[in-house]
Amino acid sequence: MKQPTAEAITHLRNRIHIIIEGTDTRLGKLFDIVLLITILASVAVVMLDSVLYMRLQYGTLFRYAEWFFTILFTIEYILRWFSAPNRFRYAFSFFGIVDLLSVLPSYLSLVFGGVQYLLVIRILRILRVFRVLKLNTYMQQAGFLASALKTSQQKITVFFLSLVLLVTIFGSVVYVVEGPENGFTSIPISIYWAVVTVTTTGYGDMSPKTPIGQAIASMVMITGYAIIAVPTGIFTAELARNMRPQLNPIACPNCGKFGHAVGADLCDRCGHALHVQ
Repeated sequence: MKQPTAEAITHLRNRIHIIIEGTDTRLGKLFDIVLLITILASVAVVMLDSVLYMRLQYGTLFRYAEWFFTILFTIEYILRWFSAPNRFRYAFSFFGIVDLLSVLPSYLSLVFGGVQYLLVIRILRILRVFRVLKLNTYMQQAGFLASALKTSQQKITVFFLSLVLLVTIFGSVVYVVEGPENGFTSIPISIYWAVVTVTTTGYGDMSPKTPIGQAIASMVMITGYAIIAVPTGIFTAELARNMRPQLNPIACPNCGKFGHAVGADLCDRCGHALHVQ
């Protein structure tokens, strides 16, 4: 039997890569559309299987469908890995990990019960088909959000560390004031109450009974309202800064407009030369 040559294998890899990753060809678009429908159908099966009366009536059908989708996604993962220009990079990329996690729970469910419900992670694979639906602009906006989160990471981390210290102090104080007889049986339980209160959640399962404890609770609530918007403000400021176009600090010699786009040779207000060296 004739063995496939290296050229034939390379041609096959390129052909598969064009179909799977390309969106400019008919087969590429068809593949993405079929993939979208398959992902939605597989997630729907997992969700319906978690409903008790549906599982009792159609449990066998759901299991067959789940394994059918798992085998399809396994074949797709192998083809993506086989056709990837850099297999190692694909395997440890975001989408490579998502592709692997979309099939792994089915195989783990053979050993551990209930793990198959983690298959809902397949919904993340819909991000792949944004390109075929011409939604690249949305992905660009998502990039702005990710960049803003990254640049504000240190500020938000400092804020949350300060918040941890704050709820620890409040929890310890209310434990000393209220004590086990009022439901605050330990410092960790009291810290849980402080977290619930400072985030203005207020489950109501625990509440101070003494006047001093209620005064402390009032302080915690007011503090929560005062600081709850801090991380939102930090993130919003970074997002606005990242979305603002970068300008060169150059004034137009004709009209005096300050700030022009990077690389601009003419004023965007009057059209006069900026004489940028």
